[in-house]
Amino acid sequence: MKVRIFIGSLVLTFAFLMSVQSCKVGEDYERKEMPTPESFNQDFPKDSAISNIPWWELFQDSILVDLIDSALTNNQDIQIAISRMQEATLQIDVARADYYPLIGYNAYGSSLVNSEVSGSNNQVGAGLNVSYTVDLWQRIKTQNKIALQNYLASEEAFKSLNIVIVSAVADAYVALRDADNRRIIAEKTAENFQDNLEVMQARYNAGFISEVDLSQAKIQVSQAKTAIETFDRARRQIENAISILTGTPPRPIPRGLALYDQISLPEIPVGLPSELLDRRPDILQAERNLHAQTLRIGVAEALKYPSLTLSLDMGAQFIDPSFLFADLGAQLLGPLFNAGKLQRNVEIEEQRTQQLLLNYEAAYLNALQEVEDAMIAVETYKNEYELRNEQMELAIKASQLAWVRYDGGLTSYLEVLNLQNSQFTSELNASEAFKNQVSSIIALYQALGGGWVVDPQNETELN
Repeated sequence: MKVRIFIGSLVLTFAFLMSVQSCKVGEDYERKEMPTPESFNQDFPKDSAISNIPWWELFQDSILVDLIDSALTNNQDIQIAISRMQEATLQIDVARADYYPLIGYNAYGSSLVNSEVSGSNNQVGAGLNVSYTVDLWQRIKTQNKIALQNYLASEEAFKSLNIVIVSAVADAYVALRDADNRRIIAEKTAENFQDNLEVMQARYNAGFISEVDLSQAKIQVSQAKTAIETFDRARRQIENAISILTGTPPRPIPRGLALYDQISLPEIPVGLPSELLDRRPDILQAERNLHAQTLRIGVAEALKYPSLTLSLDMGAQFIDPSFLFADLGAQLLGPLFNAGKLQRNVEIEEQRTQQLLLNYEAAYLNALQEVEDAMIAVETYKNEYELRNEQMELAIKASQLAWVRYDGGLTSYLEVLNLQNSQFTSELNASEAFKNQVSSIIALYQALGGGWVVDPQNETELN
């Protein structure tokens, strides 16, 4: 009869546990509908975004590609991000361990001497204890889901950092080639001004020009040489920045293609605004964090309800091998009064969820702005370079004509001075405008998500 009651109790307990474990508190995460425009405001191709490829390879500059590869391998921030992903992976393993029972052991020994009884009472034994926490309300399962989302968030953070590092290296390299080009312009200009100065010195010695004109020619040479020093300083500082980005001490940076041979594409497909939700790692990271936080509400809710732990203790006494014991138990714990603490914890998690939701929305809106701003920059910098290049060509012609007029006694040296300085400035401005055009393309790639192919099945479910 007792056996029947025991078996019946086990059946009822098992049925209860299965029914309870099928219960779940808290809500599942659902992606919020975002106010997504149908297209970007700028007139760019809406085909599949070119950012879905390693876009830096489009530069066809082997030196730049090598620098980017070095940065992705050796950059310290990248290494930290990799370590954080590994940490998140270990946290998944920690969370999974709660699915399994805890098994421990113990050993004991004692010797009791009693004056009323001759001899002593010795006891030596060992035991094994097993405990298992039943996943009531799916709390453990939810914690595993949280660990997964934390890992996925760290993965997106890694991707986002990669985009930042790649863009920073590419932008710095373009700035370096611009500094190189501007130094060449300054060096060439200084040589031309030096030639002019020699002519002016000869005329001054012959008494044909005033000392004022000669002094102005000397100032020109000095200004051009000063510009050379300025660009040399910029080059070395940019080299130092690139070195640190690539994870090396400051060093000279090799050169590849010249500035005007860098990328300049006629059309850049940008895709649709809605694609940013699945392409921008920073947006996906914000969503993973929101997903994890939404699940934490369920964990906090589960703490308001009872918890059940099953235990089994077994042991033996070595002195008396016939002495064996086994103890099967169950412990049900639940809160009765906590002054509203547990409910307040739920409400705290809800507020944190709201904060992360707003952060997610802000990340998306910021991404839209960055893409729109980058597209504006690409278009306007392209037009600006064309205008700057035209201005440069006109300034060169005007400077040449002014020298001919001055040589023929038709104009003052002040006119020559002004037009030569204008030529120098226009050449520098044209170089900077082209650099800005290339940098705007880099910024657009970064804003679009930077070369990460969208994988619709990038989430692994935990069983």
